[in-house]
Amino acid sequence: MRNPTEYVKMRVLAAIDMAEGKTITERIRSVSELTFEDEEGRRHRFTFRTIETWRLRYKKHGFTAICPKERSDKGKTRKVSPEQLLEAIEQVKPFFRGGHFNLAELYRRCIEKGLLRREQVAPNTFRRLVNQLELLKPDKDATNKLRLAFAKRHANEAWQSDTLFGPRVATSGGRFVQSKLIAFVDDASRVCCHGQFFAEENSPAFKTALKRAFYKRGLPQMLYVDNGSIYSSAELSAICARLGVRLCHTPVRDGAAKGKVERFFRTVRDQFLIRQLDLSSIDVLNEQFIAWAEDEYNHRHHSTLGMKPVERYALDRSRIQYLPPNQYAEELFMMEETRGVGADNTFSFKRIRYEAPADLRRKTIHIRYDKAPTGQKKAPPKRIPVYYKGNRIGQAKALDRIANDRAPAPLPDSKALNG
Repeated sequence: MRNPTEYVKMRVLAAIDMAEGKTITERIRSVSELTFEDEEGRRHRFTFRTIETWRLRYKKHGFTAICPKERSDKGKTRKVSPEQLLEAIEQVKPFFRGGHFNLAELYRRCIEKGLLRREQVAPNTFRRLVNQLELLKPDKDATNKLRLAFAKRHANEAWQSDTLFGPRVATSGGRFVQSKLIAFVDDASRVCCHGQFFAEENSPAFKTALKRAFYKRGLPQMLYVDNGSIYSSAELSAICARLGVRLCHTPVRDGAAKGKVERFFRTVRDQFLIRQLDLSSIDVLNEQFIAWAEDEYNHRHHSTLGMKPVERYALDRSRIQYLPPNQYAEELFMMEETRGVGADNTFSFKRIRYEAPADLRRKTIHIRYDKAPTGQKKAPPKRIPVYYKGNRIGQAKALDRIANDRAPAPLPDSKALNG
């Protein structure tokens, strides 16, 4: 790969945090032995020197330092997305009989119905894109990789997510803040999987919305997001890897690539935000939005689908994978770090000594914890689950040296752990 995209580079950098090794050098060397898949499904490996260069640039200058230098919209349409073209074409297809389409007439009807504008796409550009992206072919006959990327066949094959700046809402302190709507839209069915307003756009807010979307609609095979800081965090990469969700990022400054969620946001502006809303609090605003999204948007006939989004989603119900219904499902969304257990069967975390829940002396374990919300005092985590070789061993507890000044209770048998 001569010039990998920032999506691939961020996946490589995120893998460093999860790699085996006690030092950063050992972890980078471990990552250099891994294989990464790009947006087109091609597999690649990168050398130690290349990964180290990306890491140092990212650490010193941030995300933009690892972006490709050429224009991000090179070879792409900047005023109209392929998804917008496909949606417009699908809506005018019923006016043609026999499955034969005249491209000039197709373009004229799209303009007349207000589905496209001449300043968005010229007639020659329209003809070129329709042929290049095979927009008049059924999904099963399409061979263009870009076309296949945005024309998903089944529900939960891909979700698109983004943030919309909403109205100013009152807070408990009497101030007004601009709300931010984080939403997830299923690519195939157009169902709003979940949407929620927050006072701040940060990683804890996105994780809260993501968790509720997963519980409500199951797990997508792919999550398609942009390159904002909340979408490129190591925490999000770890959660998606843990759940088997492929995390994909759009090219930089290419918002049109997420055409379906952008189209959903336009519907939110035109049909929800124009109402006389109660803006007394974020919670009240969310109650109104959820009622609109579930009772109106998801249950309204969709012209492109030819049915309601929930009806289209229900067609693939047997394919949907839901989160495991157990008491430890919440731990899938926790932060994770690696720790070495000492000879006294304890380890240190945030300057506190903890006892391992089983005999794990001189072993490397993975601990999970909830990150303290931004702006709050960093108190010790309420619970710290311990994992060893992918298995949950139990929950660590803070070391009590006085209580330990007694005959110790027998630890669980560790033979299974060493097997």
